[in-house]
Amino acid sequence: MEIRLAKGSGFCFGVKRAMGQVYEQIETGKTIYTYGSLIHNEEVIKELEGKGVRILRSREELLRLSSGVVVIRSHGVAQEVYDILRRRNLEYVDATCPFVKKIHRIVKQARKEGKHMIIIGNPCHPEVEGIVGWCGDCVDVLETPEEARRYQPPEGKAVCIVAQTTFNYKKFQHIVEIFEKKGYNESAVDTICNATQERQAEARKIAAQADLMIVIGGKNSSNTKKLYEICSRECTRTYFIQTLDDLRLELPKAVRLVGITAGASTPNKLIEEVQNYVRINF
Repeated sequence: MEIRLAKGSGFCFGVKRAMGQVYEQIETGKTIYTYGSLIHNEEVIKELEGKGVRILRSREELLRLSSGVVVIRSHGVAQEVYDILRRRNLEYVDATCPFVKKIHRIVKQARKEGKHMIIIGNPCHPEVEGIVGWCGDCVDVLETPEEARRYQPPEGKAVCIVAQTTFNYKKFQHIVEIFEKKGYNESAVDTICNATQERQAEARKIAAQADLMIVIGGKNSSNTKKLYEICSRECTRTYFIQTLDDLRLELPKAVRLVGITAGASTPNKLIEEVQNYVRINF
């Protein structure tokens, strides 16, 4: 039996950068807070909490803070959060993924130009919530082709279309095509990060050949859910696990190829544990 690991599995550039920044702050001995979960992986968050890192879960908790260092999560935050930090003279470290930061700059400029923003992504995801916070009142969030078909932009407004960095690339292209057919005066910017596109393409390729596919990542991780969605379409026996304890497989003898992929917030240690488990037990 062959085990094939997708290229680029595990921590992406933005997550590595955010983790590095938090560990630098831990070394200072200061009281460290993250505004929201730094990344979407519960095991990593537990590890950080064990080192004394605390999570601020709301704007109200931030407003009550008077000291310590606040680390802005990799998903980014609304402009208002920066305003609060500066107004209260709180020390902070910006761990926003540079690719997310780029979207903030795009929508901020589009807003100045009087455009209406359309964000393609999950409206409940913290990255999207953060982007919305840079758009003022001129914004709508769409997630599905059906929503795009029904959508009518404000009359007389040029629009600017961006995507959540971890959105399904093919689905984004489909939605943009729907807008093009409607003939809107839009400006669509592909803001899905390259690592996401490559990870999705590699996962799709392996899943199409695999007898069984394992997707590793946090249950709240958007990019991992997208990987699971993509792999499930190609391989009917696709499993989504968060930890090694979730892996309960009974493989038939006919299995020739087991594929493994992992989300951008999945530690390499866990990926190696899953590989070794499959290798030893099957």
